[in-house]
Amino acid sequence: MTDTRVDPAEGFSVESLAANPRQARKERLIRDSLGATALVSVLISGLIIWSLFSEAWTFMVEVDWGAVWDIGWFPRRGIYDIKTLIVASLIVTGIAMIVAGPLGLGAAIYLSEYARPGVRRTLKPILEILAGIPSVVLGFFALEWIAPNVVKTLFGGPAAGSLLAAGIGVGVLVVPLVASISEDAMKAVPMSLREASSGLGARKITTTIRVVLPAAVSGLMAAFIVAISRALGETMVVFMAGGAAQTAVYTHDPLGGSLTMTAGMTSLARGTDSVVGEGLTFQSLFFVGLVLFIVTFGLNLVADRFVHRVREQY
Repeated sequence: MTDTRVDPAEGFSVESLAANPRQARKERLIRDSLGATALVSVLISGLIIWSLFSEAWTFMVEVDWGAVWDIGWFPRRGIYDIKTLIVASLIVTGIAMIVAGPLGLGAAIYLSEYARPGVRRTLKPILEILAGIPSVVLGFFALEWIAPNVVKTLFGGPAAGSLLAAGIGVGVLVVPLVASISEDAMKAVPMSLREASSGLGARKITTTIRVVLPAAVSGLMAAFIVAISRALGETMVVFMAGGAAQTAVYTHDPLGGSLTMTAGMTSLARGTDSVVGEGLTFQSLFFVGLVLFIVTFGLNLVADRFVHRVREQY
């Protein structure tokens, strides 16, 4: 093995600064391996988009567009009313964020600004464990408890499923997501800002509202965008508690039953043998998936621009 040590009296040379050939080969191997994994992930994403778009394009070319804006979602009869699914998805997502926004942000403020270190170390893992509850469990909870005890009692809705019950269930599902990301964003705010506010005589709540929240606004926005995307993509809770089975008539009443985009795809694609009906029934799944992809992708692009605009560097 070559001795690469340099005598201080002799100074440095190009040879002494050159990497060991064996170490250089290892570095190149690691670099190439990581590059290959990144390329594979990009390739898989491209194949997913291609398979989605190719079947959706077949649908868009061959469909009678009058059937895409009709009275409801009846894909096996050739009626593919996309507005029924989009409106139901927006209603469920809106209700979910009305539930998850205040609860998640309140939990984050408590954990970041008010909780003692021991309490925070106990509550934070419990809150994050809640995010791991299977969505099918929350679907049963929304159908069997939220619908009869909350929706029916407080709003006079049906004891069975409805968009309101599904929205509340999805809201419970994304509360830990909002709380965890928001709390991390608030903890990243430098303590010097809090100390400066307190030094000026501000109360704790004033410091939190006027200093910490504005300083963490980019992280808070990221938390809400992730939660909205999660609510839009939720399947089992809305499928079980949404109040519709395989078809749905258009409604914008939260107390009514309908299908979201994900629930509509699930109800239709219960297995390859079940995707039968009119000629474009199978392709309608890809069309709905493409619409959902465009909505979530656009939402993330807008959120990314907003976050970069308001982000503070400390």
